[in-house]
Amino acid sequence: MTPAARLQAVIDLLTEIDETPRPADAVMSAYFRNRRYIGSKDRTAVAQMAYAILRRHARLGWWIERGGYERATPRARVLAYMLLEESRNAGVVLEMFSGGKFAPARLTDDELAMVRELESHTMDHPDMPETVRVECPDWAEAAMRASLGDRFAVEMEKLLEAAPLDLRINPLKANQQSAIKALAKAQITAETTRWSPLGLRVKGRPPLGSVDAFKDGLVEIQDEGSQLVALAVAPKPGHQVVDFCAGAGGKTLAVAALMKNKGRVVACDVLEKRLKRAAERFRRAGLHNIEAHPLTSERDPWVKRHKRKFDRVLVDAPCSGTGTWRRNPDARWRQLGPGLEQLLPLQANILDSAARLVKPGGRLVYATCSMLHDENEAQVEAFLQTHHDFVVKPIAEVWAEEEAGATPTEGPYLRLTPARHDTDGFFAAVLERRVDESVSEDSVPEVGLEQGEVDPVELGKAIDA
Repeated sequence: MTPAARLQAVIDLLTEIDETPRPADAVMSAYFRNRRYIGSKDRTAVAQMAYAILRRHARLGWWIERGGYERATPRARVLAYMLLEESRNAGVVLEMFSGGKFAPARLTDDELAMVRELESHTMDHPDMPETVRVECPDWAEAAMRASLGDRFAVEMEKLLEAAPLDLRINPLKANQQSAIKALAKAQITAETTRWSPLGLRVKGRPPLGSVDAFKDGLVEIQDEGSQLVALAVAPKPGHQVVDFCAGAGGKTLAVAALMKNKGRVVACDVLEKRLKRAAERFRRAGLHNIEAHPLTSERDPWVKRHKRKFDRVLVDAPCSGTGTWRRNPDARWRQLGPGLEQLLPLQANILDSAARLVKPGGRLVYATCSMLHDENEAQVEAFLQTHHDFVVKPIAEVWAEEEAGATPTEGPYLRLTPARHDTDGFFAAVLERRVDESVSEDSVPEVGLEQGEVDPVELGKAIDA
């Protein structure tokens, strides 16, 4: 592809992302799958530019408005990006937007005026509001400021970067050093992660699908923060474990591998298709202690039938996903599932229902990929007020039991942020059910029963998002 043709492909791709109610990565995959004539180098270049523009959505929009253009269309954002970030001059832009074969159409008079207005500027400007500079959407500003305090700016700036590529070793097949050597045979450089004893961080963005270490199940793609959440579950060989919102099965895999293929892991989800897709990952990893169980809702009768049967229950709750904005920059601006006002009661209902599965002395692990207090600490505090038979197990105690090295965070919970830990933003609370039967969950009301169950379709959307 010519440079001009690549630009047109970026415009087309951004248009599809704007018009398609699916995450940007899924839209990109479909876009390139339907255009197999686009070579690998061109795909990489187009995707990188599209992601770079998505990461600068608010700033580009601010400049486009300042430049007098009416709307931040995909064409306008590409033009502004070329001028402000790539420092192209108006002459180069006019040459690229030539209207020739496969090239973008010629500039309109309004576009040309905007180009001339923005030509001498860079992306930063002293008049730019802080929320624009750090790409914080209006809906999340108050909650993010309340949660992050004086670290608001530094954490938000870190969220503007692209996420690193992390792998988790499969302890049934490899250790960190043997996995590093196996990856090196495919000219992939990796090093051990700072916090996770199972993690590797890969240099660059190599295609892993054709690498033997990946195909043979020695490694799986998983952010280091997500690995730490799985470690917080602290499963033991022979345990009975439930991953209540298993989704694509990433944490299910990690938990099952920590159990050394012994015991039983039940992967639950309201989206049966996702569980079926996860099954292939389970087979590749050589794990035989996992069974999938689709749920009709978080109040599925299966939960009541298995009351107090499990040693560990992981609730990786559907959430706002604010901790994943490095890898999902479009999620800041497009609501593809329930909003925060719907997610909060949904999380409480799921946590309340899943708690029924925990046996006395067992543990309930509540986790999100959110950085918002309302979805994290506040949910745990509200749960404990109505479930007196559960107590917080401090994360430092869990880490000491697991001999997992230095505890990543202070305080009773696992709270990971991009700037402090260079992981996605994650939260996890370990809640242990008392063995003392004099304190029973039957003495307190279950959350949300009077209002009725949460619509399983909405639950599915939330988890899928």
